[in-house]
Amino acid sequence: MARKKKTKKTKKIKKTKALNKNKLKAPTKITDKKSLSQNPDEKPEIKKIKKQATEKKAYNLKDFVVYPKHGVGKITAIEKATIGDIDIQFYKILVEKEKLTLTVPINQQSKLRPIASISQINKCISILKTKPKIKRTMWSRRAQEYEQKINSGKIYELAEVVKDLNKNTDIIADQSYSERQLFEKAYDRLKSEFEAVLKINPEDVQKKMDKALGRIKISEVAE
Repeated sequence: MARKKKTKKTKKIKKTKALNKNKLKAPTKITDKKSLSQNPDEKPEIKKIKKQATEKKAYNLKDFVVYPKHGVGKITAIEKATIGDIDIQFYKILVEKEKLTLTVPINQQSKLRPIASISQINKCISILKTKPKIKRTMWSRRAQEYEQKINSGKIYELAEVVKDLNKNTDIIADQSYSERQLFEKAYDRLKSEFEAVLKINPEDVQKKMDKALGRIKISEVAE
């Protein structure tokens, strides 16, 4: 009788082992199903790229636009190119200040913005007339913030940098080298947008900006 009991126990142990093995095998079967469901011939991503829905805003030839990292540029051409099986349209943009030609696909227009309106230019002038903000933080941190504002492409932030770094004079000794570099970069970008919007010569634009900033020329200081 004792031998029969032992055989029953061994049968139960074998059954539990078999069940455990089946449990371990179950997830491998699921992964196999998933791998089988993936068809290598299906390419949904390529289909989406082929459609290339363009953004609503469309720019024309000779339009002025702003590319945040480089400033004001002029559209010199609207061209087509075929990359693989995909037809792509793109703008050729000349940034005259940097002697640089940019290639921007039409479906990536979020990188561009139209030049400011007259009312925005007037607001910039009123920003230039306000007092600069004096910050107590380290220059390295402030310089980083100013650089970010310059490259943001936002005209009001650009005007704020010009206003905050303005020393009311052209005398080099009144500014550190890095301060002067950032000031000139922001000043030139703002000036180029003023020129594009107001359609007046660079000298008149400079006078308008310097008057708002209350800048004194070296010749006037010498007198």
